Amino acid sequence: MSAKAFDLIVIGAGPGGYVAAIRAAQLGLKVVIVERENLGGICLNWGCIPTKAMLRSSEVFHLMHRAKEFGLGAEKITYDLDAVVKRSRGVAKQLSSGIGHLMKKNKITVVMGDATIPANGRVTVKTDKGTEDLTAPHIVLATGARARELPGLEADGDMVWSYRHALVPPHMPKKLLVIGSGAIGIEFASFYNTLGAETTVVEVMDRILPVEDEEIATFARKSFQKQGMTIMEKSTVKQLDRGKGSVTAHIETGGKVEKLTFDTVISAVGIVGNTEGLGLEELGVKIDRTHVVTDEYCRTGVDGLFAIGDIAGAPWLAHKASHEGVMVAELIAGQHPHPVKPDSIAGCTYCQPQIASVGLTEAKAKAAGYDIKVGRFPFIGNGKAIALGEAEGIIKTIFDAKTGELLGAHMVGAEVTELIQGYVIGRTLETTEEDLMNTVFPHPTLSEMMHESVLDAYGRALHY
Repeated sequence: MSAKAFDLIVIGAGPGGYVAAIRAAQLGLKVVIVERENLGGICLNWGCIPTKAMLRSSEVFHLMHRAKEFGLGAEKITYDLDAVVKRSRGVAKQLSSGIGHLMKKNKITVVMGDATIPANGRVTVKTDKGTEDLTAPHIVLATGARARELPGLEADGDMVWSYRHALVPPHMPKKLLVIGSGAIGIEFASFYNTLGAETTVVEVMDRILPVEDEEIATFARKSFQKQGMTIMEKSTVKQLDRGKGSVTAHIETGGKVEKLTFDTVISAVGIVGNTEGLGLEELGVKIDRTHVVTDEYCRTGVDGLFAIGDIAGAPWLAHKASHEGVMVAELIAGQHPHPVKPDSIAGCTYCQPQIASVGLTEAKAKAAGYDIKVGRFPFIGNGKAIALGEAEGIIKTIFDAKTGELLGAHMVGAEVTELIQGYVIGRTLETTEEDLMNTVFPHPTLSEMMHESVLDAYGRALHY
């Protein structure tokens, strides 16, 4: 069977791959996308989207318990976990089928199957019906990543879960251990804790949410503890003894090992890139700790071969993958896009309270040698936050004292995942403190706190 010729082959239809395919098609390229599982990838089917649907259910459940505060009545408040999961899966399915529609609309060929690259410019796909050969001068690798499994802590789907099991739980945990306190671990801890699971989070680093600003992570930890979570920092799960209906975890803290029993364990200890089985090493692609090494334009060093998204390393975020997809498509089409700047990409965690950040933390700004000005504004000083019944939170901004450049912004509190984008735009436009001070923020909104935090960095806060 002769090979089908295209201008671009995209391997992987997650938020990096499908966006790269759409942008390339918009620019007139003939595109084929290969996917072995679900259009939309992990993000739409088993990650960002279904977790947010579940977290929304737990948020509403939490609010129902607070009805009296708002002059409302709600009795016999319960939840149906199966129905919560069913809604989440429905949201994921709706969006995944939407990607199929976008592929058709943009005249992108979709091939479902496992891809290998036998030679530069050639891709072989094993499908249900046999093998398809594809050729193109350009190939984009967007194969994503999967959960890291540590020896002895492997998920079994019964009592020890990966994120996938946690999204379609076989039972409601009564006593839950979450290993790892990055975004995935904390979101699941928040969801199950809100629904009533007795939740313990174990983090190997000296604090939870280790990539966040220390002040924000400390605020979040206190809030989680107030909600009844047990937080164990500088701790390692050495082994899991799986018994009938329970798991005993050996947790080491400061040289002492404690044995604690749980009915459910969620392992969220990072990710590894999906680099195997593609034939990358034979092509001369450099792989470092399961991730493909690229330059700032996502080029692998092998002619015509690009890598985007999680497979190309941190930050492991869907929006970073999508933006890289657009950049690479434009590069292939002969345009001159700007490289993606990782330090201007926001990170968002949808626990309760929410956490969002962009740019340098205070510690990193100091370590980089900046003379800094730091501003803070608490939610308790904001009219809209008080009216919402969400007076717990803080917004922190960090500026270069010499130039007024916004170096970083860090937030914890209600809806901060929506607010952060204001600072992201500010950084993209190379905004100074003066621009932000002179911007009129609407009242009453949570966004006013962003203004006040900037003012505070320069000793000019008005409402606190």
